[in-house]
Amino acid sequence: MPLPLIDQYVTLIRHNKQYRYLWFSQIISQSGDWFNLIASAALVANLSGSGLAIGGLFLARLLPPFVLGPLVGVVADRFDRRNILIASDVLRAVIVLGFLLVRTEQEIWLLYVLTVLQLSVSAFFEPARAALVPSLVRREDLVTSNALDATTWSSMLAIGAALGGLATAMFGITTAFLIDSASFILSAWFISRVRPAFAPVEPEPAEQRDTGWQAFMAGLNYLRQHPAVLTVALLKASKALAFGGMAVVEVTFAKELFPLGADGSGTLGLIYVVAGLSTGLGPLLARRFTGDNLKAIYWAILFSYFCLIVGFTLAGFSTTLWLLLIASFIRTFGSGISWVYSSTLLQMSVPSKFLGRVFAFDLAMMTMASSISTLWVGWAKDGLGLSPQQTALMLAAVPVVMAIGWSFFLVSHLKQQRTMQQSVNLP
Repeated sequence: MPLPLIDQYVTLIRHNKQYRYLWFSQIISQSGDWFNLIASAALVANLSGSGLAIGGLFLARLLPPFVLGPLVGVVADRFDRRNILIASDVLRAVIVLGFLLVRTEQEIWLLYVLTVLQLSVSAFFEPARAALVPSLVRREDLVTSNALDATTWSSMLAIGAALGGLATAMFGITTAFLIDSASFILSAWFISRVRPAFAPVEPEPAEQRDTGWQAFMAGLNYLRQHPAVLTVALLKASKALAFGGMAVVEVTFAKELFPLGADGSGTLGLIYVVAGLSTGLGPLLARRFTGDNLKAIYWAILFSYFCLIVGFTLAGFSTTLWLLLIASFIRTFGSGISWVYSSTLLQMSVPSKFLGRVFAFDLAMMTMASSISTLWVGWAKDGLGLSPQQTALMLAAVPVVMAIGWSFFLVSHLKQQRTMQQSVNLP
């Protein structure tokens, strides 16, 4: 007999055809994404072992969503979100074929340009996808759908990373990039079959539309007027201040300290496999304790910060690959919880007409934080000569500070809710 939580996921997929198509597209495109990331990281590490060169790759992946944030949110709220997803997939299928042209260290600049182009198109995808979900599932299924999304992401991270590391090590980067391109085409086909079932956003008449800048400012004003929503929209960014840099540290761990395969791609794939399994397991187990209870969800987010603190600290004392993998498991266990619950809270509380802009802000702040962290870690490796362990210990300070900040918000928010409830109950 299936477990109750697993049964919820199976029921959602089996009985909601529209969400099922979107889910299939996620499985296919995300598995290709991990092929691309591992192949790109291995290529840069091979052509140039510089910490700044590796950091440059991750920076090229992180900056476009931040720079394009004001535009992508408005687009996601103004146009058909399904068409945005299809166009994004088709364009990315073409762009990633350009990676096949990068062969020497002198051509790394082309890899950066192509990565920026790919992630610029991707920047339109995720806010539109997150904003589309509430029109495909019932409100009471939002937590289930977000948990399933995170579990799928982590599963594809595990499977795609394992296969990507294996394919890159055995067959070279060409195979990985070709698979990535094909995955986008198949993903676009599945999305083309999606038909929203629950009150999709209706485009405003042209004469009633704000200009792009006015629409962007309206989204910022909404966040300013709703500080609790703003705080939740910054949750991913608070973790990315540490996670962004850790992506660079993991490449160094893989290539210089615990290499499996000539360029460490096997180790990097193994790290991502563990992270994928843990990221999916975190929301699954947390859901057992929180259900759909908002108060419990807020406390679960606080718990996720403590997982990050332990994970980063343990990585700082990692002298073996096994210890590093345990540290990665604990750290990403917490990140999975936070990702699912922050997205769910936004989908439950933000009106559909603002949802694209709020998710674009959410993603933009996360990528900005990741970019800052990535740059700092690259400089720390090359300029300060810090070891991967020393860098991980310094990154552990970030979730400590953020956990304190979330604790203050949590106490204040719950106190405010109790006050409002008491006033409602007054005769």
